Amino acid sequence: MSASSKRLNQIKAVIPEVAPDEALELQEDGAILIDVREPDEVAQGSPEDALRIVRGFLELKIEKEVPDFDTPLLVMCAGGLRSLFAAENLTQMGYNDVKSVAGGFNGWKNHGLPVDVPEMLGDLDRERYGRHLLVPEVGEKGQLKLLKSKVLMIGAGGLGSPAAYYLAAAGVGTLGIVDDDVVDRSNLQRQILHTDKNVGKPKVDSARETLSALNPDIIIETYQERITSKNVDEIFSKYDVVVDGTDNFPTRYLINDACVKHGIPNVHGSIFRFEGQVSVFAPKGKNPGPCYRCLYPEPPPPELAPSCAEAGVLGILPGVVGVLEAVETVKILLGIGEPLIGKLLTYDALKVRFETLNLARNKNCKYCGDGVTFPGYVDYEFFCANPAVSAASS
Repeated sequence: MSASSKRLNQIKAVIPEVAPDEALELQEDGAILIDVREPDEVAQGSPEDALRIVRGFLELKIEKEVPDFDTPLLVMCAGGLRSLFAAENLTQMGYNDVKSVAGGFNGWKNHGLPVDVPEMLGDLDRERYGRHLLVPEVGEKGQLKLLKSKVLMIGAGGLGSPAAYYLAAAGVGTLGIVDDDVVDRSNLQRQILHTDKNVGKPKVDSARETLSALNPDIIIETYQERITSKNVDEIFSKYDVVVDGTDNFPTRYLINDACVKHGIPNVHGSIFRFEGQVSVFAPKGKNPGPCYRCLYPEPPPPELAPSCAEAGVLGILPGVVGVLEAVETVKILLGIGEPLIGKLLTYDALKVRFETLNLARNKNCKYCGDGVTFPGYVDYEFFCANPAVSAASS
């Protein structure tokens, strides 16, 4: 008898084996069926409701997926051999009730038991997003979720540029970009989506060109227009998250009000010279927080609200704030971590200081307060006299 056969017999003497139909009954009674085959094998089919963990990562991931060591486990491979070795390792880790499925997935399929063909990443996506797949909070399931997500960027300027760049790189499947402006040479100090050769070109076209070169597999929807009360409902209703990259108050209030109406999280960023702020306004959902109007019910007079064009800004600052907006967006899409809902993160670049302030929801807010009826949109026309609002993005 060979050494490998002897070793296999030793494992079989310790690890119980169950037939596929018995494994199904145990699964229906609460046991967790773990499919340890490789992705290309699983792509051909896998038992319904199976926990799919590649054999090479089983010991690293199992405790997060199954923290209770008394949970009954059923381990499956293709033919029933790899699962024996995997089951032995799980027993050595401390799991008290581990069995191997005899005959593996081949036996399961031959018995006519229920099979699911899971949605999986292709080879190119596995290559592109390989580092995401190693992160337990993302993994293949999370990456598939990102690829199905739709994010709307309001502005392709200082904040929208880094946010869009990283969301495209992360694999957000559909990025919408709203901006009615054209690229100006003065933008290039901070708006990294654009290059000198695109001066005079619509920002949405320049942004599409850059983002498509970075990740040609995502969808870029462009809107070369200003967000108004007439088009906001039609545009916003198509997206899961809105990222605010504007630098004027009329648009910020319109974004807030539309997000409240449609129940869409509003990832907000703002900058001023060496200072930046980030928050997530989401008054609807599992953990509701304030909306923008809870903090600022009405906009200030135009002379008290200078834009970047008037006050100036350190060109690198919007890169920091825009990236933070992208991080918050990904957290929301994946449902992980603690988004900045009910919190305002401030950044002082000169003092290298971050501070987090708690924000209270105003129950009497006219837009998101308890029991209120949506009052409609307000066009703050008095801002039109202020040339600072001609630019939609910072």
